Amino acid sequence: MTKELWINLPVKDIARSKEFFTKLGFSFHPRHQDSHEAAGLIIGEKNVMVMLFLESTFKKFTKNEISDTTQATEVLFSIDGESREEVDELIKKAIDAGGTVYSEPGERDGWMYGAGFSDLDGHRWNVLYMDMAKMPS
Repeated sequence: MTKELWINLPVKDIARSKEFFTKLGFSFHPRHQDSHEAAGLIIGEKNVMVMLFLESTFKKFTKNEISDTTQATEVLFSIDGESREEVDELIKKAIDAGGTVYSEPGERDGWMYGAGFSDLDGHRWNVLYMDMAKMPS
């Protein structure tokens, strides 16, 4: 059965995207280190891989047009933070690296603290700290 999941994401410039996510503290799989068409962005302790592909390469796979991220959101990536401070820190890093905030940091539903940023290609990322002790039962 399935052993891994790769999430594929189109980007305009692999080098700029790698620089952006490196500034946020993420790493990349060495398998694609010399590629100008793809990069394997590693997320979290479970090493979920988000494959960044040049838009032209992505279109070859999908045989479909790419969503205009200025007009619509096709996917929302949600990542967890270990604390409110980590959420704030990641949002600051995203801004400093050239991203934009679409949802300011704040409390959600009394037990979550989160914020959202868009990367250089307009893909949306949600960062959440969840205080499980305060989660409604």
